[in-house]
Amino acid sequence: MTKTVFDLHAIDNSGRDRELAEYRGKVLLIVNTASKCGFTPQYKGLEELNRKYRDQGLVVIGFPCDQFGHQEPGDDAEIKSFCELNFGVSFPLMSKIEVNGNRTHPVFAHLKEQAPGVLGNAIKWNFTKFLVSKDGSNAIRFASDTEPAELSTDIERFLAS
Repeated sequence: MTKTVFDLHAIDNSGRDRELAEYRGKVLLIVNTASKCGFTPQYKGLEELNRKYRDQGLVVIGFPCDQFGHQEPGDDAEIKSFCELNFGVSFPLMSKIEVNGNRTHPVFAHLKEQAPGVLGNAIKWNFTKFLVSKDGSNAIRFASDTEPAELSTDIERFLAS
């Protein structure tokens, strides 16, 4: 049984298996992303958080997902290129995953259980955000329409603990 998100792994955008344990002791902001969504401009805010807090211990991780309105149709290389060219994304991007249903990625299965949504555990749309404490014991879920800048207070609280 998974104890924390740091016990899991994911395939990154370049096909490498990444143990999330490498981020133990860091605050994680894990987001299911999409390139053709009304919330796609949030990439800019996510990158701003990444640049502002990474030296203090924040790691933003994007998990592209195509389950909502087919808004992430590209392959991993296209997604990475889009994010870098349009938003200067420098935080880690993982390989495209599913966040709901029988093929839910274990990271999202764990996060949904740890931080259920208001109307149940399912992810409702792209750019649902999970802020995870340094030891993985605490996670906060934020809805798609929560702008990244609105997370600053919680990020700073997690970084200070």
